[in-house]
Amino acid sequence: MSCRSLADRIDALLPQTQCTKCGYDGCRPYADAIAEGAAPINRCPPGGDDGIAALSELLGVPALPLDLARGEPGPLLVARIDESHCIGCTLCIQACPVDAIVGANKHMHTVLEDWCTGCDLCVAPCPVDCIQMVPAGRAWSAQDAAVSRQRHRSHLARAERLAADNARLMAPETPDVPAAAAPAADDAQKEDRKRSAIESALARARARRNPTQP
Repeated sequence: MSCRSLADRIDALLPQTQCTKCGYDGCRPYADAIAEGAAPINRCPPGGDDGIAALSELLGVPALPLDLARGEPGPLLVARIDESHCIGCTLCIQACPVDAIVGANKHMHTVLEDWCTGCDLCVAPCPVDCIQMVPAGRAWSAQDAAVSRQRHRSHLARAERLAADNARLMAPETPDVPAAAAPAADDAQKEDRKRSAIESALARARARRNPTQP
């Protein structure tokens, strides 16, 4: 089994909350680290003991107690914004790994609770503390995980596009040179050489016709 296919199978067992509590920037990087032997299997609080047991069975390694330094397991929570205090700063929108928060600059933001993974990454950036994590009233399902994985991939792809666009905008400007400028300069040089050759030939011809002319 290749390391890549093993990482795919590990990733399929992770909850896809993209909470980064494991110390990696999402579930897929954590899966890659486990596959490479660089991380233990007990760093995922949302997966809890059931997740550890599934990874243990897949990898054929002993189950480990959940690393509680990474967070406590518990029921699914979702973010809720106190819209009366939201100032529309967009920091929570930028922090959400699955685009579950909608809104515009200086306008009220809202959480799409069906999309929210309970990662709580939006809480800390909020400058007015108007985001709370509240019980979702439902369990996180395999379907939720599959949808969340795709939304996270789309989120990362858009972030990469925006970064590339910003890099192009920040690049130093180069003077606009017309596309025809270089060929035109070459043509002018060719014409000058041709004119000089003709003039030299005419001068030699005149000298042959009038050998005594100074």
